[in-house]
Amino acid sequence: MARPSDDPLERVHQTREKIFHQMEKVIVGQREVIDQLLVCILSRGHCLLEGVPGLAKTLMISSLAKTMSLSFSRIQFTPDLMPADITGTEIIEENKTTGGRERRFLEGPLFAHVILADEINRTPPKTQAALLEAMQERTVTVGRKQHSLSDPFFVLATQNPIEQEGTYPLPEAQQDRFMLKVNVDYPKFDEEFEVARRTTSLGGQSIEPVVSGEEILQLQQVVRGVEVSDNVIRFALAIVRQTRVSQPGAPEFVTEQVGWGAGPRAVQFLILGAKAKAAMRGSPYVDVSDVQSLARPVLRHRMVVNFAAESDGVTSDDIVQKILDSTPTAQDELLRDARFQRIFAS
Repeated sequence: MARPSDDPLERVHQTREKIFHQMEKVIVGQREVIDQLLVCILSRGHCLLEGVPGLAKTLMISSLAKTMSLSFSRIQFTPDLMPADITGTEIIEENKTTGGRERRFLEGPLFAHVILADEINRTPPKTQAALLEAMQERTVTVGRKQHSLSDPFFVLATQNPIEQEGTYPLPEAQQDRFMLKVNVDYPKFDEEFEVARRTTSLGGQSIEPVVSGEEILQLQQVVRGVEVSDNVIRFALAIVRQTRVSQPGAPEFVTEQVGWGAGPRAVQFLILGAKAKAAMRGSPYVDVSDVQSLARPVLRHRMVVNFAAESDGVTSDDIVQKILDSTPTAQDELLRDARFQRIFAS
C-alpha cells in the first residue's frame, strides 16, 4: 500500500485512487458517476442520481460509504412517510430514579454521515421539504429545539424517471439544493457481461475503509484552497449567464428554447466542483476543462426548457452542450467577442 503523502493535493489524489480501487470490487464501470459523487463529497455538497431501476445506484452509494468509515443510513421514501420518520421525534418517558417524566429526543435516520434518500420523488412534499431543509441548514428542528447533524454530512438521493404515476417530482427550485444531478446510464456491453458473470457466481469481495470522516473534513479544506484564476471564474460566469433568457448576449437558441435559467448558486457549485476536480488529479490550479466537465451535471437541473424545446426533444443537456461549443476557452478571444462583452457588462 502506498504511504500517505505530505503534499495535501497528493493526498486528495491518492484518496480518490484508493476509493476507486475499493469500488471496483463491487461496481463494474460507472467511473464517471463515482467521480462526480466524489466531487460532491469533497465540495461538501449533495447529489441527486437519476436512472432506471437495476443500475446499482443504491449499491454504489452504500459501497462508497463503506470506503469512508462513515455511518450510513438508507431511507426508503414512500407515499406515507412523514417528516418525523426521518428527522426524529420527542417522547415522554418516566425517570426511574426520580419518578418524574422527562422529554427525550429520539434521533431519526437523518443522524448519520451518509444518507441514501432512495426514490425521493415517491414521498409527499412535506417530507421532501424536511430533508431539503436538513441538507441546507445541517440541522433539524423538533419542537422548539434545534439538533445538529453529523459532520461530514452528505445526502445522495435517487429518483426513478419512469412510472411517474403517484410520484411527487421535486420542483426545480428544490432541486437547486443539490450540487449535482447525475444521470446513471445503462452499462456498455463488456460491463454488463462482467456484471452478469460476477453476480451469478459464488463468492464476492468485501470493501475496506480507506479514509476516515476526520480525513474527509481535512480534504474538503484542501479543495477550498485550490487556486482559481479570474479568467476561469469569468469563463464559468459566461457559461451560467448564457442560460438566462433575459440576459443581454444570451444565444438565440437559449431565448427560443429555455423558460428559466440557472441562478448564482450554479456558479458557486461550478467553481467548487472544478476545484475538487483539480485537486483529485493533484493540480493546485483549476483549468477551464474542469469547469467544462461539470457544466452538465451542475446545470441540467437548474434550467427549465420550454414547451417548444420539449416538443422537439431538446433537453437541458443539449442546450448546455451548445453553450459550451459556442463559448471560447481562450480568454483573449472571449473578451474580444462582442456578445460576451454584453454579458460581462450587464
